[in-house]
Amino acid sequence: MKINLYEGDLPENIQLSNCIALDSETMGLNPKRDKLCLIQISNGDGICHLVKIDLKVKKPHNLIRILKNNKINKIFHFARFDVAVFKHNFKINIKNIYCTKIASKLVRTYTDKHGYKDLCAELLNKQISKTEQSSDWGGNLTKEQQQYAANDVLYLHQLKEKLNLMLIRENRKKLADACFNFIEHRTNLDINGWADIDIFRH
Repeated sequence: MKINLYEGDLPENIQLSNCIALDSETMGLNPKRDKLCLIQISNGDGICHLVKIDLKVKKPHNLIRILKNNKINKIFHFARFDVAVFKHNFKINIKNIYCTKIASKLVRTYTDKHGYKDLCAELLNKQISKTEQSSDWGGNLTKEQQQYAANDVLYLHQLKEKLNLMLIRENRKKLADACFNFIEHRTNLDINGWADIDIFRH
């Protein structure tokens, strides 16, 4: 795996495909409170682009342009969090989303283990370390942090392929697509105060 680390934004001439894997690292799990520190992007080609974010210094215009491009399919694991982070920090709406966690919950009903590490182990026979998950992302990144962050997008394309086959086999592809489309609205609920309230309950 090759890692490219950028300060503040992606290069203007970067070549990305029409299907990219995305992830983010923050200082916590509250999109409105906790600082966005890093965004990871991959074409699924073994190359990971890491972008250190500091909105006090620079707004990532090239990155935002890519996120806003509705023609690009964006693969996340637990899209609800990352999309809410991007929406809050960049004031944008992200469409054309695929979430491997949602797909897993719809088809891997034989287990309650739907983490990225679990999916990589079962579906791809890849062992992922989560040692750096709770580390401090606000300062200079260690090589271990860079490796961890890159790993979080390295296999998303492959997981999407495997999960899509299962969704089609179980006749749940349309349901999954509807859930992916709803993430836009679910994140609006999260940001506006309904994160822990199920408005569909009686």
